[in-house]
Amino acid sequence: MSAFLRKQKAVIQMIVLGLIMIGILLCIPTGYEDALIYKGAERAIGVVLEVDNQEIITSGIIQSGEQSCVLRIKKGKFKGQTITGVNFLSGSLEKDKIFEVGEEVLVTISYEGETVKSAVISDHYRLGKEVLLLVLFALFLLVFAGKNGIQAIFSFVITILTIWKVLVPAYLNGYSPVWVGIGITILLTIVIIFFVYGADRRTVVATIGSLLGIVSTCILGILFTDLFKIHGAVMPNAESLIYSGYQHLDLTAIFMSSIFIGASGAMMDLSVDITSAVYEVVQKKPEMDWKEAARSGMNVGRAAMGTMTTTLLLAYSGGYISLLMVFMAQGTPIDHILNYKYVAAEILDTIVGSFGLVTVAPFTALAAGRILTKRKEKS
Repeated sequence: MSAFLRKQKAVIQMIVLGLIMIGILLCIPTGYEDALIYKGAERAIGVVLEVDNQEIITSGIIQSGEQSCVLRIKKGKFKGQTITGVNFLSGSLEKDKIFEVGEEVLVTISYEGETVKSAVISDHYRLGKEVLLLVLFALFLLVFAGKNGIQAIFSFVITILTIWKVLVPAYLNGYSPVWVGIGITILLTIVIIFFVYGADRRTVVATIGSLLGIVSTCILGILFTDLFKIHGAVMPNAESLIYSGYQHLDLTAIFMSSIFIGASGAMMDLSVDITSAVYEVVQKKPEMDWKEAARSGMNVGRAAMGTMTTTLLLAYSGGYISLLMVFMAQGTPIDHILNYKYVAAEILDTIVGSFGLVTVAPFTALAAGRILTKRKEKS
């Protein structure tokens, strides 16, 4: 069989495997499908036909009161009916929204029999635009990355489904967040790297390097979360989860697991870069011994670590620009800023994740040197 046919067969096998995994994940029940907050209510999509802003109270940029909208329901039990919905304004720029004629909205309809008792508009309907963005992203990957684009799409979808269908329900059910997080991260690491290399020695090398870095990050995260006296309630919406009836959850352990889960993607990226570089060098110079190959991997790792650690810093701090602006505008001393719990939590995330990246480089370089040159040494 020619090399081209082997590659085509490998791609087909990978596509079939990806479709099977996605199908299995889609069929897995979360156990929370019927966990509806509102009984005797239906969530529907409506189109705004008319708006009434007379009850809105404006004070500068803050708006409170309520907006009344006439809606035509597009789907569900009351499809085609025209009803009046209310948009409550609380004076929060973060949560409030104003609707205009022609916009699609999400509405929660309370009913009794066939009679609508009330309708509350919750937000704009964005699903169509989100799907469009995802389709454009997938097309972009396929056009510019070809076979690798297909692999990236499968990895992307499998990761999302695994988090939603397995990780989140396991946390809600009270399973150990650290052990569940480690298990899910190991599984995703193996699957994602397999989609990159297939059944190849490079898969073993990159997986070993990534997992050793993830384990290091996990240990450091647990240790320094305790030393920093960080409580898991620093995570967004953590308290809302407790008030929803989940007081039994160990939020601090969930925070610990979020540290190595959040950094695992960058670790996989670095391990794949080093593995590919060493593989190419060994292919061009088959007589190379494992020590020389490992040194080449370390040189690649050193060059990549500087940018990867900065990548983590920007990724974690990007969402806190407004908070930093508040600190600066109020003249908060830097030592006070660094001691605030939520700032310390972000520092912990960034530094421990960067520690993991630093450990990935030597682990992967050594594994690549030993495994990718092993066959050459025997021959």
